[in-house]
Amino acid sequence: MRFDTKIAVVVRADLADWQKLNVTAFLASGIAHASDEVMGEPYVDGSGNLYLALAREPVLCFAADADGLATTHRRALSRGLATAVYTDEMFATGNDADNRAAVRSVEADKLTLAGLGLYGPRNAVDRTVKGLKLHG
Repeated sequence: MRFDTKIAVVVRADLADWQKLNVTAFLASGIAHASDEVMGEPYVDGSGNLYLALAREPVLCFAADADGLATTHRRALSRGLATAVYTDEMFATGNDADNRAAVRSVEADKLTLAGLGLYGPRNAVDRTVKGLKLHG
């Protein structure tokens, strides 16, 4: 099935494995709120157990260096894509309020990006991540 929209997560390649996973999880949780259409329906197994809904479409995960993340960030903002952000400073905080304060204290072009989550029209997301490689 081909969707009109696309979900992409871009994580800085030089992070430790645990950081990459942490950043990806946080960014995916942000994407879940990008639009009412992002999430599918809840799951139910054959025994009747209810499970949480997942994203209705695939999530493509890309790797980038710091410059690649900065370029992707600029492109995403210029295209008005729904964007989730994770900065290096957020690794040192322990709660959402401190995370938001860490991001608020830095101008957009000076953020030390660890990762980005993107959601929007397929073509716009494709142009935004152009040149990045899928995470290996």
